[in-house]
Amino acid sequence: MSAIANRLAPDAAVLPARKASAVAALRLEMRLVSGPEWDRTIGEFDEVCQEQLHVFATARWPAVEQEPVIFLANGEVVGGSLMMVQRLPLGIAKIAVSKWGPMLKDAASTDAADIRAGMIEALIGEYAVRRGLMLSVLPRASLAPGNPEYASLITRGFQRGSELGFPSRYIVNLRLSDAEQRKSFGQKWRYHLNKSERAGLTFERAGAEQIGEFDALYTAMTDRKKFTDHSAYETVHELMALEVEALRPELFFVRHEGEVVAGALIFKAGDRAVYLYGATNDKALPLRAGYFIHWNVIRWLRDNSTAKWYDLGGTDGFHGLHQFKKGMVGEAGIITPVPPVANYASRPLPFLFGTAAFWGRDVLHRSRNKLKSLLQAKARPDQAPISSDTGVP
Repeated sequence: MSAIANRLAPDAAVLPARKASAVAALRLEMRLVSGPEWDRTIGEFDEVCQEQLHVFATARWPAVEQEPVIFLANGEVVGGSLMMVQRLPLGIAKIAVSKWGPMLKDAASTDAADIRAGMIEALIGEYAVRRGLMLSVLPRASLAPGNPEYASLITRGFQRGSELGFPSRYIVNLRLSDAEQRKSFGQKWRYHLNKSERAGLTFERAGAEQIGEFDALYTAMTDRKKFTDHSAYETVHELMALEVEALRPELFFVRHEGEVVAGALIFKAGDRAVYLYGATNDKALPLRAGYFIHWNVIRWLRDNSTAKWYDLGGTDGFHGLHQFKKGMVGEAGIITPVPPVANYASRPLPFLFGTAAFWGRDVLHRSRNKLKSLLQAKARPDQAPISSDTGVP
């Protein structure tokens, strides 16, 4: 663990020259905190997400050093980032990664852009300048055209790095009335929802103690559909045991004649709820239970959370999933890409080693997935590749 302690972002004079920018970075205090304190602190952040939880990251990437850092302005917490410091093969270098970060506590504040820029400056000063690492930042999918967060990183001197094969994220507007939401849905999606509501289904919010029922449903579904599971499902039980209620995923079930036919795990904290995992049995399709559960989850989130948006995630390249999610996003929602990774180093060798490591990882993942598809009877992606182009070179 690094010896970061109440460090201030370096003065501009000690940083590499900045390109012209529309924002003025605030000089923030940066403080390293413990994992439990971090998870308690970010529960109130607008931009909190599962990947930035310490309990999630330590379970998902146990070999990676986790450094939770919070940022303060005039003694008040304004943001933070869970920094993952990964050692490269042979110990030749390390990379510092911020996935879906840094996060703002108040995304609607008038100085939000300046705070975000200040957090980036502090991370550059600590990880790229002082410690000589390559700093990699992956902003979340933006609701604004062109992803201003990614654009500001490129303006600051970051370089475009790895990108997802299917980067689109499907995001539903939660702040609509029932009538407005149904009108927004695609015509076919609305048709199937209407059919589901006449199928005798019931919707219920379940407690964390019922996660075993979801486990069984999820395992049976992945076996039946022959999906290769690249998810972080092994972290679910740690998430469901979180003491911070706001960060604990919500579990929902749909039943037919008393039998569970569909379930969903939803991350509800912050301004963007996220669909984490879903599962169905073989009776769900004719009953159109998938439509029924999402419709009721949307309404529950609207009435019981602060979330303004519902992120359905991506498609992993499956066209049928694209059609389903596109219909649910409808006219009032947004389909937007996750941008590429943005990489920065203040010295040539860390950038060279870091870039080579990302390239090698990408090649390994593609080769491994191709080999699995050849050797296993798994469903294969059938969606045309999509660019994560955000309008920024």
